[in-house]
Amino acid sequence: MSVPLYSPAPATVLHALHGETMGTNWSIRLVASPRADLHALHALIQAELDRVVAEMSTWEADSDISRFNHAAAGDWQDLPEGFFTVLRCALAIAEASGGAFDPTIGSAVGLWGFGAQAGTRKVPTEEARTAIQAGVGWQRLSLDTSHRRLRQPGGVQLDLSAIAKGYAVDAVSAALRASGISAALIEVGGELHGYGRKPDGEHWRVLIESSPEEEEAAGLEPRIAILDNLAVATSGDRWHWYEQDGERYTHTIDPRTGHPVSHANAAVTVLAASAMEADAWATALTVLGADAGLRLAERTGLAARFVIRAGGTLEERASRHFATHLAP
Repeated sequence: MSVPLYSPAPATVLHALHGETMGTNWSIRLVASPRADLHALHALIQAELDRVVAEMSTWEADSDISRFNHAAAGDWQDLPEGFFTVLRCALAIAEASGGAFDPTIGSAVGLWGFGAQAGTRKVPTEEARTAIQAGVGWQRLSLDTSHRRLRQPGGVQLDLSAIAKGYAVDAVSAALRASGISAALIEVGGELHGYGRKPDGEHWRVLIESSPEEEEAAGLEPRIAILDNLAVATSGDRWHWYEQDGERYTHTIDPRTGHPVSHANAAVTVLAASAMEADAWATALTVLGADAGLRLAERTGLAARFVIRAGGTLEERASRHFATHLAP
């Protein structure tokens, strides 16, 4: 009996790449040849993320969104394809959510001390809130889909931070597919998309949790989602907030009132076909709260999970569609 002197090299292996973007980190696990040019793949990924920043970051003075926000009333601005795609999705979700999601929220976010245009972190006066709220409203936007351009009605400050990160995940996923990568798990600042299978034939599995210590202490069962060409995004109250006079104010602003949401949601997770949709819907459902949010999720077929603060502990509520994406 002959004994092989070596084992054949595997056709594909799992690679890991990391980087920074949008004030956060990105990480990608991808399936490719052991000899894959990882430097070229890293450059491809970073280029896609840099493009999103150049188009939609309010932190960049010369970005497309910043130019729109500073445009004079009545000016039309041509939109890059990515910006156009995100805005069209944002407006669709704004309408479907009854305004719980609204891309014109920028001025209100800044007024409460969050975002690129943040003022002092303190509760603004009623007069200031009323003045700012006059400029909020997705219906004020005129999007010319035929010519891919947007009209500044005057004083509108777009903020796409609740959807652009998800779009960035989708953009990277599309770029990797186009470059021949058969499977990958893409994560940007907590938003994820997985497609294809790992070298062992298994699907991508991710643990869904907003605060591991809190959820474990509350006795919540760990939830593991299978990402088979699926995305997941989570919106929560533990990342950006401040306290004044015993009240907690989070960075999630209700566009309908111009006030930070006061619901007891610790986190809202949404699973969807695209990370862009999951990202935006997680914010919209956070604004709506568990009762109204779950009713909308059931009506529209959204896979959503709410983790709610109640009586000093956490409780879980989820739509029927959420369970269909969980590992058995």
